[in-house]
Amino acid sequence: MAEDLTHGRVLKIAFPIVISNATVPILGAVDTGVVGQMGLAAPIGAVGIGAIVLSGLYWLFGFLRMGTAGLTAQAQGAGETGEVSAMLSRSLMIGVVAGFVLMLLQVPLFWGAFQLSPASPEVEKLARDYMSIRIFSAPAAIAIYGITGWLIALERTRAVLVIQIWMNGLNILLDLFFVLQLGWGVEGVAFATFLAEWSGLGLGVWLCRDIFRTPAWKDWPRVFDRLRLTRMAAVNSDIMLRSILLEAAFISFLFYGADFGDVTLAANQILLQFLHITAFALDGFAFAAEALVGQALGARDRPRLRRSAYLTSFWGVIVTFSLAVCFALFGGTIIDIMTTAPDVQAEARSYLIYMVAAPIVGVSAWMLDGIFIGATRTRDMRNMMAISFAIYCATLAVLMPVFGNDGLWLSLLVLFIARGITLGLRYPALEAQAG
Repeated sequence: MAEDLTHGRVLKIAFPIVISNATVPILGAVDTGVVGQMGLAAPIGAVGIGAIVLSGLYWLFGFLRMGTAGLTAQAQGAGETGEVSAMLSRSLMIGVVAGFVLMLLQVPLFWGAFQLSPASPEVEKLARDYMSIRIFSAPAAIAIYGITGWLIALERTRAVLVIQIWMNGLNILLDLFFVLQLGWGVEGVAFATFLAEWSGLGLGVWLCRDIFRTPAWKDWPRVFDRLRLTRMAAVNSDIMLRSILLEAAFISFLFYGADFGDVTLAANQILLQFLHITAFALDGFAFAAEALVGQALGARDRPRLRRSAYLTSFWGVIVTFSLAVCFALFGGTIIDIMTTAPDVQAEARSYLIYMVAAPIVGVSAWMLDGIFIGATRTRDMRNMMAISFAIYCATLAVLMPVFGNDGLWLSLLVLFIARGITLGLRYPALEAQAG
């Protein structure tokens, strides 16, 4: 905690995360591209559906990254080095156990997924082949959430970048070898990801090796302390419920958009990529807030907490206004790159204004999420998300029948605004917690 809180420190934490996030869509493009070389539609659909199903299952445990980051940062700020070590052990064990549970339940889970999203027999068979291989790396994939949160809490985001580049780089190389050289098709893509995720876990553990040289990581009475486990469970369950509501809002957005026809649905899907870009860019600064706010709260240093919230949010605002300007100037070009269909291009351009507004009206929600995660004020996050979701639903009911797809987009922007306002109203209580 001796290091000064400066803009440079915030950027040092944030930039590796931004770069790390930039590698994610590259991997997805390569996965699709290599199976596309087979000249058949079914393998492309199978990899797409399989990846979405597994990502959704793993996402249910995304709370592990956020909860670990907040609790570890607070332990670090309080000088509880033993608890910092114990948090890594707990997170790894939870991640591995959760992964094995998914492996054991794969048959009913896959059945349920295809009931919700039916596919042709050929695509479903290929997707099941893909998922039945990748599911065996679930323990690694989920445990990496815990390692990532732990490293972020200690401001070691360069290590997070190393893990991401290693995993995605290896995955891409193995994709090319297994599919294009060996001709393994969809199964080759699955094996590539399987090996990349287990190697990523191994690399992550190696990057945390200093902790394993001390006895604190295996202080089992501390690791399994009932009060600490109960608190971790409460934090994680709150985050999970909040995330489910947020995901429900986006899923409903997609479902309602489908009612306006294929062209509007395609346009909405393209425009949602602008939101993904915004989220990828802001993650670095939100993660910086998790680490710095958590450490300040652990040290019971209110001025430091306030400065942490200010500095990270300052850069979040800079980034979002820059994105808004870029979207306004180059959004049409980005749309044209994403699709060559003239009707979809025209439709997407007609709603581009909402993508210009989204970063600006959403920045407070994104940054406050990071601040509240760092402070582990997860009950507030859950409750304010419930209120915001109710406001979103009410807005949908009023605006969509009158304004159609414009009403749908306006309702999503209202959700962002509601999340920012409701969390903002709870911020004074968060500061007061620091003493």
